[in-house]
Amino acid sequence: MDLSGFTNYTAAFGDDAAGRVLSAFRTIVRSVASERGVRIAKWLGDGCMCVAVNQRDALEFVLDLEQRAADVCSPLTVRAGLATGHALLFEGDDYIGSAVNMAARLCDHAKGVEVLMPTMHIERLPEGVSAEPYGEVELRGFPGPINVVELTGVPQPVDSDASDLWTRTPFI
Repeated sequence: MDLSGFTNYTAAFGDDAAGRVLSAFRTIVRSVASERGVRIAKWLGDGCMCVAVNQRDALEFVLDLEQRAADVCSPLTVRAGLATGHALLFEGDDYIGSAVNMAARLCDHAKGVEVLMPTMHIERLPEGVSAEPYGEVELRGFPGPINVVELTGVPQPVDSDASDLWTRTPFI
């Protein structure tokens, strides 16, 4: 995912203003990732690559992040590409694989606040999330058009209280 319009924002408002927005974005990403059980694999300038063990966590993470970043990062918006599949941890600090490549290409294709995902990868949508037909898109490096949906909605709030985590008796 990344901040849509970041380069133009930097040119219009300067490096300091862009740095403040980017700092706010990264703070929100860290917070939502922690709440939703998603790992930040690496930062990519005004974007990041995140991985999740299951699709539901990834979907909820991206849509929750999009909602929370709307005010803080305005006038910039979050765009994202999601894909499901195997991702190989490569040399301990990077992920590779066709799912990673597809997510990156979908993010590049997305405009504004779009969250795009291949129709063939949808397993089950979380409550509050819907998939609207987007159409077929050509993605560099992939043979033939890919049928894509745009994800919208507001996922259910995180219902976890870890306030007593450090005071519990350890389970061994």
